[in-house]
Amino acid sequence: MDVFATPAGAVDSLMARGAAFLGTRYAILGGAMSWVSERNLVAALSNAGAFGVIACGAMMPDRLAEEIAGTQALTDKPFGVNLITMHPNLMELVQVCLDAKVGHIVFAGGIPPGPAIKAAKEGGAKVICFAPALALAKKLVRSGADALVIEGSEAGGHIGPVSLTVLAQEILPHIRDVPVFVAGGIGRGEAILSYLEMGAAGVQIGTRFVCATESIAHPNFKRAFIRGAARDAMPTVQLDESFPVIPVRALQNEGTKRFLEHQAEVIRRYKAGEVAKEAGQLDIEHFWAGALRRAVIDGDVENGSLMAGQSVGMVTKEQPAAEIIAELLEQAQAALTARRAGA
Repeated sequence: MDVFATPAGAVDSLMARGAAFLGTRYAILGGAMSWVSERNLVAALSNAGAFGVIACGAMMPDRLAEEIAGTQALTDKPFGVNLITMHPNLMELVQVCLDAKVGHIVFAGGIPPGPAIKAAKEGGAKVICFAPALALAKKLVRSGADALVIEGSEAGGHIGPVSLTVLAQEILPHIRDVPVFVAGGIGRGEAILSYLEMGAAGVQIGTRFVCATESIAHPNFKRAFIRGAARDAMPTVQLDESFPVIPVRALQNEGTKRFLEHQAEVIRRYKAGEVAKEAGQLDIEHFWAGALRRAVIDGDVENGSLMAGQSVGMVTKEQPAAEIIAELLEQAQAALTARRAGA
């Protein structure tokens, strides 16, 4: 089905602002997932009319430059790069994106420093930032953000405490100056339609694309997603407020059970005076070091990290990225057509 062949006022017109901002056919951003959102999936999404986003993660500047060049060899369509604001080489990474003529830079993992936003914009890139609350959304717009993503706790990976259902009501009616994309738990077109009608410029989707044919994720990793249900994607638990743990939503496995045991043991050692607090916190944070790569690339789905959003229950098979996008848009259009027929 060609959604763009439908009458004016259909799904394409609801996506028009977001699509124009991204320079794409559809206002669908690919969620940046470390080890998954690399050149093959990113190019596939962009070639299918969506907007692929490279997950820079812990990449150093030279490695990111290679990934961007590799993506550009696979697509001539727009794509973006997601940079973690806490990266020690953030300014260098911004320059790598600008040197490669990347049109959109997504800052994630915290409030981006002013100099990074300024450098990106002066270099000709559009800046996209994550806003977990209305006050911060307004601040980011004042700081120069060209677009925002509001991501609910239904998402996979590191999450905030508020659901997208609430964030959308809190933020969408009040932020009109820039496009706002919604993310977290989106797995069907009907949901896309509902948020577009609420005022979203588009959506960001990650989990649904993990099992795209073009995704390099290990077959074991993809099978875990296909088997997984929404209730299996749970946030990590913090056992003691003295040892803060940034919640990460992932499919439960032996690794998550051992993480709880590891936290308990470190806390016991701290209370017994065997380890300093800072060393204990570092020990807890390091537990998952390399765990995502072990799962995604090596296929160790028992001990690795299976970061997944709650929409994982809607991942039922491996299929091409273009087919997933077409399916989502068909669902959105069918819902809109049915609604208007019953009006």
